[in-house]
Amino acid sequence: MKKNIKYIVIGMCVALVGAFFYYNKEKSTATDKSIPTIGVLQFVSHPSLDLIYQGFVDELENQGYKDKETIHLNYQNAQADQSKLSSMSQQLISQKPDIVVGIATPAAQSLANQTKDIPIMLGAISDPVGAGLVESREHPGGNITGVSHQAPVEEQIELIQNIMPGIKTLGIIYSSAEDNSIYQIENFKKAAGNKFDIKTYAVPSTNDIAQMSQVMVSEVDAVYVPTDNIIASGYQTLVDTADKANIPIFPSVDSMVADGGLATVGIDQYQLGVKTAQMTIDVLEGRSQPATTPVYTYKEGTLIINEEKAQKLGITIPQELKEEAKK
Repeated sequence: MKKNIKYIVIGMCVALVGAFFYYNKEKSTATDKSIPTIGVLQFVSHPSLDLIYQGFVDELENQGYKDKETIHLNYQNAQADQSKLSSMSQQLISQKPDIVVGIATPAAQSLANQTKDIPIMLGAISDPVGAGLVESREHPGGNITGVSHQAPVEEQIELIQNIMPGIKTLGIIYSSAEDNSIYQIENFKKAAGNKFDIKTYAVPSTNDIAQMSQVMVSEVDAVYVPTDNIIASGYQTLVDTADKANIPIFPSVDSMVADGGLATVGIDQYQLGVKTAQMTIDVLEGRSQPATTPVYTYKEGTLIINEEKAQKLGITIPQELKEEAKK
């Protein structure tokens, strides 16, 4: 009996010693500064932003930067919680990474509030100048640059008119808390001119999307959705409401067409992530500096049409658009 107890004690000691060395090895690896550290702060989870992050990670690996092997990748997601956004950005900056990436405007702004020294890469920001992140797109002037996903509104307006030539009233639903969305709406109105009436519907949070959507679809012929993170988070609610009223939705991004929209001329969200990774690597390897690297802005979008949705809504898509659209 005593021998058994003795062996048990010895075994426990060996296990504790092994765990101690394993923990310290892991800790040492996690803080090893011989390989770069990249911090990533994402504002919220929804298909568009998730695709940006996936494209970012995939391109890093394609160029030899794999998490836990050749880089340390510290990913945080605030899930649209402002208090989490603040604490997560503080945590990321306190660890003194080589570079940080903000996916969506609120995340980039939160990181910018924490540091003027560590390079910050913008992952899909519609209006980096209006958001106070850079001095100009051509000459950022500080520690921030990156990728803009400003929607090609002229092409989107032309698409809406080609599919719905008799449209009279277009509704735009957006979050009143996002400066990014207000900027897009102003651009859209300016580009649209008097081609049709535009009604705007602001929501403070995802909890208000259902009620506001019901009001909106009773007053408009179609709905336009800017690249708005709050609306994207509650997008399915909007789609369900619009479908019941037989009202088509023209979103700004490609993934929203697959998730229930009718059509868009949008930017490929995955490729936004790829481009963000490429610019991040350029800074890491010393080929560029944020202050002198222009914000990359896509000039053209890709035409995407949900033909199944068009059939359900009784909308005929012109043949020339079908032939041009990405399948």
